[in-house]
Amino acid sequence: MKIAVLDDYQNCVRSLVCYSKLKGQDVTVFNETFKSVTELASRLRDYEAIVLTRQRTNITSELLYLLPNLKLISQTGKAGSHIDLKTCEKLGITVMEGDGSGEATAELNMLLILAALRNFAVEIGRMKEGKWQGTVGRKLSGKTLGVYGYGKIGKQICRLGQAFGANILVWGRQSSRSKAIADGFSVAISREMFFSSCDILSIQLRLTPDTKYDIKPADLQLMKSDSLLVNASRAELIEPGALETALLMGRPGFAAVDVYEDEPVLDSNHPLLKLPNCLCSPHLGFVELDNYESYYGTAFDNILKFMSGDVC
Repeated sequence: MKIAVLDDYQNCVRSLVCYSKLKGQDVTVFNETFKSVTELASRLRDYEAIVLTRQRTNITSELLYLLPNLKLISQTGKAGSHIDLKTCEKLGITVMEGDGSGEATAELNMLLILAALRNFAVEIGRMKEGKWQGTVGRKLSGKTLGVYGYGKIGKQICRLGQAFGANILVWGRQSSRSKAIADGFSVAISREMFFSSCDILSIQLRLTPDTKYDIKPADLQLMKSDSLLVNASRAELIEPGALETALLMGRPGFAAVDVYEDEPVLDSNHPLLKLPNCLCSPHLGFVELDNYESYYGTAFDNILKFMSGDVC
């Protein structure tokens, strides 16, 4: 089968143990990201299967009609709004997906929280300049850690935060709040109380049509002037431009961000990178070796299942 693996930024897919599952197949691994439909169509026209690395490439209806040989899209992790599933169904293109533990992303959230609270990047930068201590950090223990969304990753962050001595406060849909209460965590009595009470707020919503741009400027203005907002989920959960404006106005006082509306971010003039009260990382949440073996391994297994006709 002629297979394309997209968006291997680190050029690491061929070195994974699970890559051997595709032995005997005609596989091309693309390291660069293609943005335009024309360029994507030109590169992918001859392929029968595409392996998507999370949501790095949008598979639109326009693109699908330009890929006459495509039979299968094998998604690492869950398929989402980046794939036009209705057009896939209309054209007879099978979409197969997997799942992951979310542990690596939960750990990255905690790393961002601790690094931001302790001014870690600033202090490392100072030391490289021949300077010694210049800031006074804060601890997580005793702080109110708000978790917006109580799914698989949100639940892990609650438990990790609790282990650090944080006071956990949950917000989300009624079903999420009920699950959090059943697991022994406190929930906010209102959305307004949640945003105004958190010392640290970790966004853990899944991006859907209902949650897109869910967080508004008015929500951010409720946050404390010394609070920290962490977004390692999806940039589109926050209204465009709202976080940059809120940080300039001082509420929240700081942000740690791992996700952006247009990735990869290769322009150092991105507005968040220009703000001294924002810690930016290049979408590292799921980028971890065991995670990659699991995600790609399942995606490759799904290709083999498709080839054998073992598809429900």
